[in-house]
Amino acid sequence: MSKIIISPRTIVISAINLNKGGTLTILRDCLQYLSTLASEDNYRIVALVYKQELADYPNIEYIETQWPKKRWINRLWFEYISMNKISREIGAVYLWLSLHDTTPNVVAERRAVYCHNSFPFYKWKWRECFFAPKIVLLALFSSFIYQKNIHRNDFVIVQQQWLKDAIRHLFDLSAAKIVIASPKINKDEILYNHKQSLIKEYSFIYAASPDSHKNFECICQAVEILEKKRLSNFKVIITVGGKENKYAKWLMKSWGHCSALNFVGFLDRTTLFGYYSTCNCLIFPSKVETWGLPISEFSSYQKPMLLSDLPYAKETAAGNQQVAFFDPDRPDVLAQQMQQLIEGDLSFLKMVPKLPLEEPVAHSWDELFRILLKP
Repeated sequence: MSKIIISPRTIVISAINLNKGGTLTILRDCLQYLSTLASEDNYRIVALVYKQELADYPNIEYIETQWPKKRWINRLWFEYISMNKISREIGAVYLWLSLHDTTPNVVAERRAVYCHNSFPFYKWKWRECFFAPKIVLLALFSSFIYQKNIHRNDFVIVQQQWLKDAIRHLFDLSAAKIVIASPKINKDEILYNHKQSLIKEYSFIYAASPDSHKNFECICQAVEILEKKRLSNFKVIITVGGKENKYAKWLMKSWGHCSALNFVGFLDRTTLFGYYSTCNCLIFPSKVETWGLPISEFSSYQKPMLLSDLPYAKETAAGNQQVAFFDPDRPDVLAQQMQQLIEGDLSFLKMVPKLPLEEPVAHSWDELFRILLKP
């Protein structure tokens, strides 16, 4: 009697748009887990990526392409035309997981999409049409991008409860289909080899890319207010150099004269964590985030945080003891909170309660794929 050979079940990860930042970290963590799964179980893993070298792991078949990322029209053609052909060529796909918001037109037994983009819920300002037209277009059209094929997914993956609620209502999805997969933060990496240092001035930090929705101007305006009050015993570190793009140049031109503002530019992770350990307080005025990673990173130090009064920040900061929220369009309120901290008044800081998450919930890639692959 001949031995029966069971063919491996095929999992495809499409991530041709992920080549930097937090989304690239998600791709790497995902493929690292699947590399192990393929070696321990009967799975074939295929990854469609921008470049293999960005997330190169054993036991994975790679398909590279940079063409779709050059233009939006290329991306849409690839998602809805080319990927259909690729899925048929791969053959018998059990699970197709798109890691970047769009639901491609593919042939697969099961489908899932990971939604990073919270721009459908971003309230942009007219000046951003000049500083960051791509951001405005993304805010205007991202809901349409999400909507295409979204109901064909067996699962939609998000990072927070607020985004689950928002997407469920926007697209009329079943709550049972939306999985909350919170990012895992390596606190040992953040705290390793960094010691609290004594500094003369009270110091604040805001670490973010110089994009208009990050709302650096709120901090700059708050600093200007404080300096007009003759406060000088503080400094604010922002990760803007002043030359990166039109928005960064505008910030430098408008508030480069503020002596308390330190335009330090991009910081590598080691240097950034060094600043975290040294600075007294994190300010995070961003108007839209899927998570808000610096909040999680800075919370490891158990120091004060001044955050946008928005759902993402409240959820990310849950469990922290010294937090205050401010309207991201009210630099005067932020300035008042900063002044209180500079003068040693911590009475307005509160603990942020943890709220239960609605199932299904995954706390690791193993838990997530158990949900996605469950018979």
